[in-house]
Amino acid sequence: MDAEKLEEYRVILQAQLEELLREAGKTVSGMTDEHINFPDPTDRASMESDRNFELRIRDRERRLIGKIRDALERIDDGTFGICEICEEEIGAARLRARPVTTLCIDCKTEQERQERIG
Repeated sequence: MDAEKLEEYRVILQAQLEELLREAGKTVSGMTDEHINFPDPTDRASMESDRNFELRIRDRERRLIGKIRDALERIDDGTFGICEICEEEIGAARLRARPVTTLCIDCKTEQERQERIG
């Protein structure tokens, strides 16, 4: 992959990383600032349900942050866009759709097939 394309992916990944970190910061500050007393148990249950939902989303985002950082490392070490199983180039359309991917579409399809079987 040429340097221009790699830089394009670096910019995309950096922007995603910054947005995720910004949202995580908002969540943390929002949860530490909230000291609302709900006399109604239904209101409290609803608030706790909403908080649990938000925490699950943030946990998914935390894992995505790790994948983004790994992708940025692969850009730096020259392995970005190379399938970690077959070592062929990952298609441009797949990288545009999911720049953190480490598998080409064929290897990912096979992996998912194996997961369904096993």
